[in-house]
Amino acid sequence: MISAPPADAVSTRQWYPLGMVETLTTDVTETLLLDRLLRLRRTGDNEAQVTEGKRALPCVIRYGYVWTTLDPDEMSRSHVPVIEEADEPDRRLVCCGSITVHASGLRVVENFLDMAHFPFVHTGILGAEPHTEVERYTIETREAGQEIWATDCRFFQPQGALCADGGLLTEYVYRIAAPFSTLLYKTNPNTPSRKDVIALFVQPMTRAICRAHPVMFLLDDGSALDALVEFQQMIFLQDRSILENQRPVAMPLDASTEIPTLADRSSIAYRRWLKAQGVTYGAAQGA
Repeated sequence: MISAPPADAVSTRQWYPLGMVETLTTDVTETLLLDRLLRLRRTGDNEAQVTEGKRALPCVIRYGYVWTTLDPDEMSRSHVPVIEEADEPDRRLVCCGSITVHASGLRVVENFLDMAHFPFVHTGILGAEPHTEVERYTIETREAGQEIWATDCRFFQPQGALCADGGLLTEYVYRIAAPFSTLLYKTNPNTPSRKDVIALFVQPMTRAICRAHPVMFLLDDGSALDALVEFQQMIFLQDRSILENQRPVAMPLDASTEIPTLADRSSIAYRRWLKAQGVTYGAAQGA
């Protein structure tokens, strides 16, 4: 039996992905969510079951993953982020698996928002010297304060997508849709008037370990599926080594504990938003 302090109410009522549907079988798979032991299995072509002990949990399949919430009262509400582009017929749904990270789930979301590390961690792909400056961008709240958006983001990328042919000044829009769910909308190299969508859904297993579930909704019908998955996983694995060495493991919510720069505006907004929401799971105590 897992023994740990209960998670905060906001984190408990969120919806989380637990794994890709296509990798599940009728055999039971065990996983953790907010320090609680869950079991899941596939029950049909597009059906699954999630249980905690003898209790069946709410369960939906969305974007190729099985989602659940620990709060049964939330079943009637839609807390799985709505991604309108997912319904566009010319987009490819690319599920990139599930990657375990020994870091706070909040740290993983924050890293996803950070453009400043592109030239140094993803050299030759998402960034390269001397193009290291993060231009000023706009932060705003939407959906009655339930989401944070960063708009007018631009960054030069040598190969911002697998289908890219050469460097491109890429336009980004970041969206924090839930404490552990974030998305980015970025310039498609072949159709500049539209954007690819890359989502990162984080499953906080414990306060210091999580699983990242990257999903892409792409305007790319020429690249092989395996190559698309490998490209995205390569980028994330470059991030993982950085994430697993950050200290403290728990993320401080008080921005004054770590020195911010202009490039950190989305991080600062995210931390303040978490604090205002009452999210403490994965955050530093007293933050």
